[in-house]
Amino acid sequence: MPAFSFRQKLSMLAVASTFAPAALAQNVDADDTALPEVVVSSAPANGVARRASVGGFSETSLLSTPASINVITQEQMQDRSVRSASDAAKWDASVQNSYNAVGLADWFSIRGFVLDQGANYRKDGMVILAQAMVPMENKERIEILKGLAGMQTGIAASGGMLNYVTKRPTDTPLRSATFEVRERGTVYSAVDLGGRSEDGVFGYRINAAAEDIKSYVDGSTGNRNFISGAFDFRLSPRALLQIDLDYQHKSQLTVPGFQLLGPQQRIPTGIRAKQMLNDQAWSRPVVDDSHNIGLKFNYELNDNWRTILQANQSTLHRNDAVTLPSGCQAQGLITGYCSDGGYSMYDLRRKNDKRSIRTTQTLLQGNFTTGNVHHDLTTGVSTLNRRDSFADYVFNYVGESNIYNPVYYDNFALTDVNPVHLRRKDQERALFVQDVMSLTDQLKLHAGVRYVQLKRDQFNSSGVVTRHTDDNFVLPNVALVYNVQPTLAVYGSYAQGLEPGGEAPTGTTNAEVIMDPSKSRQVEFGVKTDVTTDVRLSAAVFQIKRKNEYVDATPTYVVAGTQVNRGLEFAAQGRITHGWMLGTSFTALQAKAEGTDDARIEGKRVGNVPRFKSAVYSEYALPGLPALKLNATWIYSTSKVFAPSNEIAELNKTVDGYHVVNLGARYMAKLGNTATTFRFGVDNVFNTFYWGDASSSFGGYLIPGAPRVFRLSAQIDF
Repeated sequence: MPAFSFRQKLSMLAVASTFAPAALAQNVDADDTALPEVVVSSAPANGVARRASVGGFSETSLLSTPASINVITQEQMQDRSVRSASDAAKWDASVQNSYNAVGLADWFSIRGFVLDQGANYRKDGMVILAQAMVPMENKERIEILKGLAGMQTGIAASGGMLNYVTKRPTDTPLRSATFEVRERGTVYSAVDLGGRSEDGVFGYRINAAAEDIKSYVDGSTGNRNFISGAFDFRLSPRALLQIDLDYQHKSQLTVPGFQLLGPQQRIPTGIRAKQMLNDQAWSRPVVDDSHNIGLKFNYELNDNWRTILQANQSTLHRNDAVTLPSGCQAQGLITGYCSDGGYSMYDLRRKNDKRSIRTTQTLLQGNFTTGNVHHDLTTGVSTLNRRDSFADYVFNYVGESNIYNPVYYDNFALTDVNPVHLRRKDQERALFVQDVMSLTDQLKLHAGVRYVQLKRDQFNSSGVVTRHTDDNFVLPNVALVYNVQPTLAVYGSYAQGLEPGGEAPTGTTNAEVIMDPSKSRQVEFGVKTDVTTDVRLSAAVFQIKRKNEYVDATPTYVVAGTQVNRGLEFAAQGRITHGWMLGTSFTALQAKAEGTDDARIEGKRVGNVPRFKSAVYSEYALPGLPALKLNATWIYSTSKVFAPSNEIAELNKTVDGYHVVNLGARYMAKLGNTATTFRFGVDNVFNTFYWGDASSSFGGYLIPGAPRVFRLSAQIDF
């Protein structure tokens, strides 16, 4: 798809702006319009979230949910100029970047476990593909579940789940436009339009965005275009049909990370955060075209029972390319650069990748009483079908270069890419039931079980099955919640999850093979309290165990022993005074391997997991000038181990900890009859260099954190 000019991008937004009001012309017969309000806000005016859907199968009070959950509201995303999930997640200390290279997708670990990009990311509870950037323009909030999600998801990595809740139609007309400039000249524009027909039956929400990308990294340029629509049809007082669809095109030259230097595995020094190793004249961008189509039908059988039918199709088309710095031929290193900073350069490409996930879910929910026990029951079935088609990478040696003295190969000739074949096929079927039993006015028992059946086939480029999986699992989940007071709850829980199996990294004897699923287990104890109507506190201690995967000495990616993560989380958020809001989050975490029978890794720290991380956010309204609010963020992380290819050996190096301070301001004005909000921000005020990501993915790369970045935006509500 060709790149769009800035004028063309603005034209696309204009088309979206005219489309929404035209929808109101539809005349839908509406004798019955008694359904409850469609739009549900998870946060009151003070910005503190009260409810979330990620802790179960419907929206529930956070205070009564036996899990550690963080909700990032639309108000918070607007005030913090969130344009990606990485922008949002950095305020949660339990969330860590995992190969979040500039130009690629947002990839995270939670509680020290890397999330699976085809299992742990959800839209309205349904799986989406996260190999491409997830757009924020049509998201009402982001719900982060920390810990096992086996009851809700079945197959998913142990760390937790990100659920993106889409914006729904508004009952009153909404017209909003945002314009922003940042970094080295990135220009961003977006519109948000919502409303409902006069009879109240039909509702719409249109979001569109265009972005001319000039990243803070030299040469990492590109463009992005996005449009989405969400529509509601109130078919009767008890029947509600919801449809949403979105499309995004993104093209950007990606930014490779850095490897260790020489046989001594020294961490590179003298690196600039703006440095680009993918800047050959023939370098090609990663081009992603992704779309989602969702359908949800909610029917109230009576006052106590309802059924929900839901389906979603997530599809990604990708042309992948990078001028890859990897290894050192002169010193015989497959991974790791030469001692003097030299590295071997490769042309890595493939085209026409297609990945798709189709999911369905049917729920029956109701409440009833047996004796003195009140039950909130959910039972249902779900299906998942996944197909990945891609080619083997073109992996051509180009020549030698150096991180301190780059070498350019202007005459390098690109070769044809390899043909595309079906390489992976998954079929997942699940049955589940969960009962929340009110044993007394203060004590609730959550008990549930999920039965999962998985069939998976992996193929080589010739169409031959290289690995077949056919297995079934039973995943129990039980928790007790005790309300000491109406605003103070303590809980304890035990859960089992199902790991999807990691992928063997490049350079191993079984590269690109995906391991079989295996069970994980979690024990968690927590406390939550609403100190006031404006202040919420929560804390949790947990232990998670799963099978350990790493690269042995042969080198083969193997499963041996257990990875054990133990931690403590604390979060506080609320309004201390009328004009002062404060939020804080910290996580203390120990992650290591046990029972491996391998002296190289036994008891060693897991890579890319800091022992302690904290995030503090404060917003202050100046007395006498409420239209102006100042904000500041302080993010701190201790050191962490860099463990290439998931090795946890004695030679692994420690990456220093860091402090990052961000400052910002918001000013609300009225220009004529138009409400306008101006926002200004400076991230990494002191321009601190730090390694924000020490990922083991793709053989292991160090990725610098962002340098000082400015941004200025105007939001116009008309």
